[in-house]
Amino acid sequence: MTVLVTGGAGYIGAHTVRALRGANRKVVVLDTLERGNREAVVDAELIVGDIADQELVGRICKDHDVASVVHFAAYKAVGESMAKPEMYWSNNVASTEKLLAVLTEYKVDKFVFSSSAAVYGTPKSVPVTEAMPTMPESVYAETKLAVEKYLSTLAVRVTQPISSVSLRYFNAAGASSDNKIGEDWTTSQNLLPRVMRALLDSEFKFEIYGNDYDTPDGTCIRDYIHVEDLAIAHLKALEYLESGGKTMACNIGTGNGTSVMQLIELAEQIAKRKVPYTVSARRPGDPVSVYADATLANMTLNWHATKSLQQIVASAYSWHNTHPNGYRK
Repeated sequence: MTVLVTGGAGYIGAHTVRALRGANRKVVVLDTLERGNREAVVDAELIVGDIADQELVGRICKDHDVASVVHFAAYKAVGESMAKPEMYWSNNVASTEKLLAVLTEYKVDKFVFSSSAAVYGTPKSVPVTEAMPTMPESVYAETKLAVEKYLSTLAVRVTQPISSVSLRYFNAAGASSDNKIGEDWTTSQNLLPRVMRALLDSEFKFEIYGNDYDTPDGTCIRDYIHVEDLAIAHLKALEYLESGGKTMACNIGTGNGTSVMQLIELAEQIAKRKVPYTVSARRPGDPVSVYADATLANMTLNWHATKSLQQIVASAYSWHNTHPNGYRK
């Protein structure tokens, strides 16, 4: 039986495809390549197309005997979502609904969803547990929560229910241990690749979005998790559903908060050079401090983060230092 990975040519998707293949799973990837990279899909079949193309998705389900889906295909930039909300609702929510309709038709009833800790907004306390209220502060986060809610309704419908795990993961970062796949800084708006670009590309202008937050050094605090640890969480979620697990949402993080300045300082230590930057205004939709309580994932999925922040930053530096143009020659 095959796992369909939507958005599997993207940064987290490609690492998850490798984790699934490492567990001897049959995998087929569906990706538009709008923001993914063909080269990142190392040894799985790649079909170029859109999850909203219901005829194509149906054909994939039939031809590949698809039994489960790991769903990454979505836009994910907070700032862009605030500027282009219609694009985010259409792509992240409406297209996912079309995908799920086809899965129902073909009786594909196990679904692992790439959600986000952004659904919590700025929590009243940290670490964040799943029992805390969801208060999205960006359109991106709103779309993730909307899909979670839709999945919860599909889990309890009388006919053809779909069981799902929504992984509310924190800040994915780093590159593969063998340095073969990583995050392309030419398309990513995440912090660590931007820090790396500032280190290695003298033409790049790196901005810190606000240094007047109510944190020890004035910069935002996040929970950075190695992308390979995150990839394994998707495999664990799939195993949980295959063993009869019920629909749920759970945090995937390390439980450690790191500020923007702390991340920059660690990058400087590893690279042995200074990170040039300027400070600009706060970015709309950015919570102040968010880091995880991952107890539920630890206990229910038997998943634990294994890699340190040092390993995360070092692997990112190695990847970007050897792949300054990402996957382009």
